[in-house]
Amino acid sequence: MTLLRLNEPLPGQYSLLLDAGTAPVDSVIGELGHEPNGYFWAGVAEVLVSTESPALEGRFAYDPEAGMFCAYGTDRGALQELEALMNTVATDGERMRRLVTDAEARGFEFDD
Repeated sequence: MTLLRLNEPLPGQYSLLLDAGTAPVDSVIGELGHEPNGYFWAGVAEVLVSTESPALEGRFAYDPEAGMFCAYGTDRGALQELEALMNTVATDGERMRRLVTDAEARGFEFDD
């Protein structure tokens, strides 16, 4: 199941998008005390990059909104890697639960 979309709105410019409220793990996010909005998903992306793929750090930027997660940049490969990481969490409730619990135990605060 692919929830995220990688677009090329301009030649060489890429956007990775996720419509907030459309993931199978939204109820788990709510149980954990969070709102599954774009800002929350940006936090998920930050945690995934810092803990699982630090080589992605600085290769794209985030521009979330309440209704949508967005990461963008010129490095299509980096955004494809982020897409794969996020899809695994967005479709697996236990994986999401572990990610949030572990991140909060380390002091990470989700901005939702």
